[in-house]
Amino acid sequence: MNFVETMCSRAVELSNRLVLPEGTEPRTVEAARRILDRKLAREVTLLGNEAAIASVASGLGISLEGLTLADPETSPLLEEFAVVYFEKRKAKGMTLEQARIDMSGSLRFGAMLVARGLADAMVAGAENTTGDVLRAGLTVIGTAPGTKTASSCFVMDMKDSRWGRDGLVIFSDCAVIPTPSAEQLADIAIAAAGSCRAMIGAEPVVALLSFSTKGSGGSDANVLRVQEAVRLLGERGADFTFDGELQADAALIASVTEKKAPGSPVTGRVNTLVFPDLGAGNIGYKLVQRLAGADAYGPFLQGFARPVSDLSRGCSVEDIVITAAVTLVQAGSSAG
Repeated sequence: MNFVETMCSRAVELSNRLVLPEGTEPRTVEAARRILDRKLAREVTLLGNEAAIASVASGLGISLEGLTLADPETSPLLEEFAVVYFEKRKAKGMTLEQARIDMSGSLRFGAMLVARGLADAMVAGAENTTGDVLRAGLTVIGTAPGTKTASSCFVMDMKDSRWGRDGLVIFSDCAVIPTPSAEQLADIAIAAAGSCRAMIGAEPVVALLSFSTKGSGGSDANVLRVQEAVRLLGERGADFTFDGELQADAALIASVTEKKAPGSPVTGRVNTLVFPDLGAGNIGYKLVQRLAGADAYGPFLQGFARPVSDLSRGCSVEDIVITAAVTLVQAGSSAG
């Protein structure tokens, strides 16, 4: 099976629950129907005005049978969610009145469904910006224990079993943090390792990339930042194999690793690449996608306490379905 087939198969096995906050967005309604029909989730909730959702579905000729509809503005959960959100944010100046207003919005309401264990994963972004999705996830769900950073990853299918696990390699972060600090790079590496386990089913072997290998680039601040991230991973007792700072060839080609970083624990085994900044990550994945003909799946968000995924506003229906499958797999055994 290829990556998409594997994710869909695992989603069916896990039978988790999905919330789609953009319930009146036509592609989202069609995707919800496909997700439920393909049994990728045991429950799919569309948020929004129920009459408006029904109107969109009718216009598309789509049945809403079996789908759950919920309007945050009239939901019996609204007051409970507002109180929880107020308690969580009051130290930052949140008022109960503002909490009610925020919770009546579909993004934060959907995130609260996930945070409270009433759904297992959320996918949005077909009509909301990445910033909006991230803010909802960060303010309501928060980051995973031990990390302060939400980031992203791509699964790159190289179509060549020499790379990663059967051709699958994690690239991170390629979509969220422009210039991560050393602490953020360490967080990204930990999250990417988790994505490696969840998405490609391999024990992570992580290379933290740089234009320098083991100090060859001197004392440039960008080199020192990656070196410090590696030190922090060791200090935190990261439960995966890692090394850095490494140039791309030193990370990927065993003979080069042995020459530039002899004795590196990642030699010939790397399946997860952590880029030093967003410029390198974004350029890197697009070059590999276009020049090497690799398939790029993502970006998938990582680092949240519970799974949230962002979509491109230009996404197709099938993009939503695939992202949903991956996000439902990310929920794993944490699902209720």
